[in-house]
Amino acid sequence: MKLFCRKYGNGPPLIILHGLFGSSDNWVTIARGMSDRFTVFLPDQRNHGSSPRSDVHDYESLSNDLKELADDLRLDKYFLAGHSMGGKTAVSFACKWPERLSGLLVADISPFANEGPDSEMAHWYKSILNSILSIDPSTITSRREAASILTGLIADERTMGLILKNLERNSDNSFSWKINAPSLLNNLDKIMEAVLPYDTGSNQITGFPVYFLKGELSDYLPVKDFTRITRIFPAAEFITVSNAGHWLNSDNPEAVKKSLLRFLDVS
Repeated sequence: MKLFCRKYGNGPPLIILHGLFGSSDNWVTIARGMSDRFTVFLPDQRNHGSSPRSDVHDYESLSNDLKELADDLRLDKYFLAGHSMGGKTAVSFACKWPERLSGLLVADISPFANEGPDSEMAHWYKSILNSILSIDPSTITSRREAASILTGLIADERTMGLILKNLERNSDNSFSWKINAPSLLNNLDKIMEAVLPYDTGSNQITGFPVYFLKGELSDYLPVKDFTRITRIFPAAEFITVSNAGHWLNSDNPEAVKKSLLRFLDVS
């Protein structure tokens, strides 16, 4: 699948993958802030942003999309970072093509499955997607009208703001959703599944720096998973981003930039 991708700056190549409900737009500020040190590529993953839609949405497909993008950009080796769902995509890619990476950063997500289909988190994801599906964008006359409807469906103001970024005004002034909510809802179990088996065995991935960022106020990357992660990434370093929840790229962007710049110190 040919992904839409933004490009910023000059220097060693760095690809950053956004999370569920997000898009490349979420990382533009950080990309511009590092554009004097990296050439930053920000793709929209499938079923998000300006990239194509598909009924298939799993980490096998997401990592294959990433490889196709890197091949099209003629990137032989590059740094790779991913947040949340994008972090799982990055781990999946690293397991299949470690020789392509100069470094790996996984932001606030565990590569293991800690939440089942009946968990509170799964129900929260479903409620967000069902809220999107409840709005027919062809009947919306303004973004404020959509916000008014979502206010009664999504309690968290930040999440609502993230979702509203997916509402696009067309050339004829009508609105449409950029996010493919039906496919994401149908594939939610696959989005929440592990990209590493519980028993990681002895297949270790080495040869480049690996950083796992944990939002200080977030539960998406449990400390209990650290030991299991180091069984497959023995060089992994765990960095707690202070005063940050799951959306650490907006809660503490300077700390995230500092962690990404560490790639250049060890490469």
